[in-house]
Amino acid sequence: MVCGGFACSKNCLCALNLLYTLVSLLLIGIAAWGIGFGLISSFRVVGVAIAVGIFLFLIALVGLIGAVKHHQVLLFFYMIILLLVFIVQFSVSCACLALNKEQQSQLLEVGWNNTNSARTDIERNLNCCGFRVFDLNETCSSDCFRSRQCQPCAPIIEEYSGMVLRFVGGIGLFFSFTEILGVWLTYRYRNQKDPRANPSAFL
Repeated sequence: MVCGGFACSKNCLCALNLLYTLVSLLLIGIAAWGIGFGLISSFRVVGVAIAVGIFLFLIALVGLIGAVKHHQVLLFFYMIILLLVFIVQFSVSCACLALNKEQQSQLLEVGWNNTNSARTDIERNLNCCGFRVFDLNETCSSDCFRSRQCQPCAPIIEEYSGMVLRFVGGIGLFFSFTEILGVWLTYRYRNQKDPRANPSAFL
């Protein structure tokens, strides 16, 4: 059977959703591992990561059931949700890749000022204190604070922020194209007839 047939479309759609399932479980596992080993103390960050993982898992589950059962309603909603996710993810990925140094610095400073728990994690893991200036009057959870010889966190973060944003943007673009592939496969698969259910349609 050629790849444009019913069985090939079904198998490709199932394989794509199995990939999404593995990614979602990996995301949930990494978030749980990070908080379990004390690498991340911010429940907001962990909560967002777990919520995204669960959302992706549910989407993959709907797509997998719809593909196996050739369920028209499930496939329709799966296609619409995947299209919306593609639009959001593609936009965010392009924004990550388009940010310049000044914009990255502004976003980092806004994030620093609005997240106390994440700030504590950064200071402890990077062994730095403060964002732009090291202030002895402020509390700090890093080891260098005991010796009163700490450097600000901004230069260390900015050194890796560009690389991280390019990595996140690239991964996001890759998965956004798999999502538009999933939309196309779902649309095609919905309009194909199951030869086992109606063999005379192919005679």
